[in-house]
Amino acid sequence: MRPPSPEAALTEAMAAIAPQGVRTGCRVIGDADEAHLLPEEARSIPARQPVMRRASGAARWVAHRLLADTGISDLAIPRAPSGAPLWPNGIVGSLAHDDDMAVAAVAPVGGIVSLGIDVEPAEPLPDDIFAIVITGADRTGAADPRLAGRILFAAKEAVYKAAYPLDREVLGYEDIAVDLDAGRATTKTGREVSLAYCIAPRVVVLAFVEK
Repeated sequence: MRPPSPEAALTEAMAAIAPQGVRTGCRVIGDADEAHLLPEEARSIPARQPVMRRASGAARWVAHRLLADTGISDLAIPRAPSGAPLWPNGIVGSLAHDDDMAVAAVAPVGGIVSLGIDVEPAEPLPDDIFAIVITGADRTGAADPRLAGRILFAAKEAVYKAAYPLDREVLGYEDIAVDLDAGRATTKTGREVSLAYCIAPRVVVLAFVEK
């Protein structure tokens, strides 16, 4: 039997960690994925390196598919001046990509009031970056020691995306305390954020704030 493709494996792994009501998806970034940007989206994304526009197009392609599953079609997800995606009314969501894979998560506003997602290669985090990311309050627990730094990095990126729309507070890595075993994080503002992660074949962390 052939092993599942990276997209299929990651799609299944993300669905397994997503809380009820949250839809997730992914896409391997392709050479022409900037063509998936709707006109309003393309205008909102500054002229940058083509590789960045392709990644943005891939992530929004995933998000459009997820929104279509909820009955929302052909609505743009433009980029705000802050860099965050602007979601349709009644929807919370998050986008992310690394060099090769784009991911998205969406949910109707309700039990989940904010979402954050991040994707990273399943490789050890460089020591110099790890030293910046980790604090004495962080707990990596039973996480794979080889990937604990990478998971922690992705967790803090996802937590920031989930917390910023609610608190409008710029956070550094030192402002977020993560406990991977407990599946939670706390920001310096006291915001509690739930966490879930998978490694199949990439590291993906989903952060969410419940009502």
